[in-house]
Amino acid sequence: MRANLPLGSALALVLGLASAMAAAQVQQVYRYVDVDGKIVYTDKPPPPSAKEAQSKRIGANSIETSQLSYAVQQAQERYPVTLYTFACGVVCDSAQALLNKRGVPHSVVDVSVSEGADRLKKLAGGLDAPALQVGEQYSIGFNDAKWQAMLGDAGYPATPPPRIGPIARPVTTPPATATATAQTAQPTVPPKGGYPQQ
Repeated sequence: MRANLPLGSALALVLGLASAMAAAQVQQVYRYVDVDGKIVYTDKPPPPSAKEAQSKRIGANSIETSQLSYAVQQAQERYPVTLYTFACGVVCDSAQALLNKRGVPHSVVDVSVSEGADRLKKLAGGLDAPALQVGEQYSIGFNDAKWQAMLGDAGYPATPPPRIGPIARPVTTPPATATATAQTAQPTVPPKGGYPQQ
């Protein structure tokens, strides 16, 4: 079933939803002193008997989070990284892998399209790729040691920060003889009030 709304009604509906969303982000809060002398904070208007009534508008509460460490954020701000590449096989894959292994945030420019080729030509004067740009410096051709040094000089950590979250442990199946032994073995009962002795 399809509802046919006149244009004016549809516009009013959209504007109503937008104002409701804005109202949800900004909330009216009241502060006043009640008849017993207690300070009250509420989202309802104060009663006529309230003293020192104040009205405040409070915006949405948000916390900015980032997966990047502070060092990486600083390096990225000062020396952004761009990889100029195309589907050249192992060399281009190795160049991309180096940046991923270090956890370096970067943009990728595909030089096989005209816009990417123009950008590389403007930067380096030619179309040799892969190329790495770190801030104002660049290096043509994949050179692991040189690229590592450029990234290190720019302040990018040598290894990405450790992941926060559960550690996946591999599930292994014991050999058949170990299974038979495990089924016949009795569990170790800890002594009363302590841990099992090893």
